[in-house]
Amino acid sequence: MSFQLVIAEKPSVARSIAAVIGATEKQNGYWQGSGYLVSWCIGHLVSFAEAGQYDEKYCKWRYEDLPILPQPWQFIVPDEKKQQFEVLRTLLNRPDVDSVTAATDAGREGELIFRFVYQMAGCTKPVKRLWISSMEDAAIREGFANLRPDSDYDALYQSALCRAKADWLVGINATRLFSVLYHKTLTVGRVQTPTLKMLVDRDAKILRFQKEKYYTVGIHSGSLKADSGRIASMDEANTLKSTCAGTSAICTSIKRERKAEQPPKLYDLTTLQREANRLFGFTAKQTLDYAQQLYEKKLLTYPRTDSQYL
Repeated sequence: MSFQLVIAEKPSVARSIAAVIGATEKQNGYWQGSGYLVSWCIGHLVSFAEAGQYDEKYCKWRYEDLPILPQPWQFIVPDEKKQQFEVLRTLLNRPDVDSVTAATDAGREGELIFRFVYQMAGCTKPVKRLWISSMEDAAIREGFANLRPDSDYDALYQSALCRAKADWLVGINATRLFSVLYHKTLTVGRVQTPTLKMLVDRDAKILRFQKEKYYTVGIHSGSLKADSGRIASMDEANTLKSTCAGTSAICTSIKRERKAEQPPKLYDLTTLQREANRLFGFTAKQTLDYAQQLYEKKLLTYPRTDSQYL
């Protein structure tokens, strides 16, 4: 009997998928049944090696060793994740497994997580991609009925790989450079540092803010209001007021329009995080963690996306 191996990103997701496709026999690190083996990663099982693994001299931070440009790139499995990686490697290379289904999260990072495991395990078996945004039973069944070749997602993998390499190159080289130059540890990141710059600039604007006095002249008649806008000079505002005093204002035209306003779209992750912070004081990470838990409990669609249909 041959099996189809399904690899999810987390144990809870693997359990949900296994229940739907009939893999109900619990084994060591996977579920089995109905011609399926369902296992899981634990987030990033495989990651890029640290600089010291390329050459022992990189264990020390020295200016003359920069930049560090890995060629070829090397990978490691953290000690705490080796057991589950070995489970996956064994399953991927079992003779009775004739095909693999990538069921990691439907996004860039999910694709990268699967590809790294698949490549490091030395597997060459054909791969299909399960692409779903909901963990409801009907969505899982529909996803398995519409599996696509994983090669259709090569561009997505390449973008994730580019992002991961950029994080490593900027983080390792720039952190070492600035730490050596300033004789203290200064962490630099591809996203972290530009974000910090934005915060510093905004804080500087707040500190430099100077109050400015201004005046406005207005005409009010019932519900009708007309204002002049900001006027810096009191004399100019008084002159305008004097000009208007005792005179009549004539409305020369009225235009009425009927407009239909569409209801707002549902949240994307960023707007959800912003609103959760405003209403409940949640950090961005808290909101993401809660959304991820709701997704795994089949109460929310996949949150790690810019889709405005959460």
